[in-house]
Amino acid sequence: MRRLRSVVSCALASCLGIGIPVIAQGQPAAPAAAHFDVLIRGGRVFDGTGNPAIPADVGIRDGRIVAVGRLRGATATRVVDATGKHVAPGFIDIHSHADDGASIQGGFRDKDARYRAAPNLVTQGVTTVVVNHDGRSPWPVADQREFLEKNGIGPNALLMVGHGTVRARVMGNDFRRAARPDEIAKMQELVRQAMREGAIGLSAGLEYVPGRWSTTDEVVALAKEIVPFDGVYIAHQRAEGGDPMWFWPSQDAPGAPTLMDAVQETIDVGERTGARVVASHIKAKGEHWRGTSQAIIQLIERARARGVDVWADQYTYNTSGTDGNTVLLPAWATTPPTDARAPQGTRANYSAALRATLADSARAAMLRRDVTHEIRRRGGPENVMIFEYPDTTAIGRTVGQLASRRGLTPVEMAIQLQLEGDSTQRGGGRMRGFSMDESDMDRFAAQPWVATASDAGIALPEDGPDVHARFYGTFPRKLRLYAMDRGALSVESAIRSMTSLPAQIVGIKDRGQLREGMVADVVVLDLKTIRDKATFFAPHQYAEGIELVLVNGVAVAEQGKPTWKLPGKVLRR
Repeated sequence: MRRLRSVVSCALASCLGIGIPVIAQGQPAAPAAAHFDVLIRGGRVFDGTGNPAIPADVGIRDGRIVAVGRLRGATATRVVDATGKHVAPGFIDIHSHADDGASIQGGFRDKDARYRAAPNLVTQGVTTVVVNHDGRSPWPVADQREFLEKNGIGPNALLMVGHGTVRARVMGNDFRRAARPDEIAKMQELVRQAMREGAIGLSAGLEYVPGRWSTTDEVVALAKEIVPFDGVYIAHQRAEGGDPMWFWPSQDAPGAPTLMDAVQETIDVGERTGARVVASHIKAKGEHWRGTSQAIIQLIERARARGVDVWADQYTYNTSGTDGNTVLLPAWATTPPTDARAPQGTRANYSAALRATLADSARAAMLRRDVTHEIRRRGGPENVMIFEYPDTTAIGRTVGQLASRRGLTPVEMAIQLQLEGDSTQRGGGRMRGFSMDESDMDRFAAQPWVATASDAGIALPEDGPDVHARFYGTFPRKLRLYAMDRGALSVESAIRSMTSLPAQIVGIKDRGQLREGMVADVVVLDLKTIRDKATFFAPHQYAEGIELVLVNGVAVAEQGKPTWKLPGKVLRR
């Protein structure tokens, strides 16, 4: 009967395309002669597919998982006692800025090996990152690959090719328009070149320069080129709420794309090309867009039901990257005219420029209209917080609280913050908007087609306070806050969203599950203590509860601290 159950189980797994980890109860112990490089003993194993954890030991040899089960007779060069702990596949960050085309400094191509070790990422349990997002990538991809392979990186990396990069190479500075057919043909050749050099797909930044001027037809034409390579299209979409971040009511014509338009475009790209597509860092941004996650989920579910290969990823914070640069006053109203007579190094006086705008009644009305819009886009007055300001009593308070205390409207309070604050800093100080509602965050997190991603780069403590907490806490936060505290999804589903799901989306076959034959990217974690510690006032804090992280069998983090080793590889599909 035991043999019959085994046959039936394996047949069912074959039909469903599911790998079966060798962790069944009653499995024979390893032979006494079995010896491993690393033996993780006594833990409970999450296989990464969403299955419940099962008691098992894990044996690793030559960078591979070679045994999972009761390994009582085994020996090892290093034995890890995981009693009371859980063991999981290494986390795969499907949207990472550990490297991209924007800057060499601070990423995988930095000369400083500390950055290349990615300490804030590996201490979260991240063992593989997908980089070159938002349409930005170095050129050519082959040179980036060569540098990373030669100089070493902490986690593994998968490389994208950026739509914005190929667009800029073909169109130069003349990009504020739709591309011509001959220009699209040149872009297609560059995409094919990058895919041949090892890129795993095409990234787009359609809310950014130069991608915002592209048409859907252009994006479709380029996405078609990745299909023969089994590539993936990952899009920072044209809008993440009621309008794009570049939109100002006083300056731009009505009709800018909304989040609904943007998600539909991503679906259209998948439907028209057959490519696997990802709506990246999915969110419903803005006070007036709270609750729209339900409509977005329905839109994606309907597309998936008719066969569109569409997915999404999400970071676990209700404040975005651009929210950290919240300036409630538009640049047109606060930028002083250029003075050729000013001494070199003279800093702009934004407060003086604002006073000039306020002196003109027509321009002042336009200003107040824009400030009203920006406060709403950043989550409302109670969700825009002051983090740096000359008057320290304002720090930690919201614009709404300050306005109420002084008997002002939020719009007038935003204006006073500039007039009374640091005149050389636009906005008068540093603010952060918390533009998303947690109920929307929970709904997105619960979807089985949403992977976890950080949207974060690499950070060291000397990088200063203006660092998003997601740089240090995204993955532990998913487990602690969203799974264990709020119950938006199960712990098993949260683990899947970090492991086998992103592996499936990007098409890597030997990582993302913890079973025999897989590469030894492994995390040992303590669910009793796991949590993110980084805050927006003190972001440079490693997470708790991540006991051991192996990349290709080599420890890159132990007891919550980085080892600074560089065993990562640049992966091909």
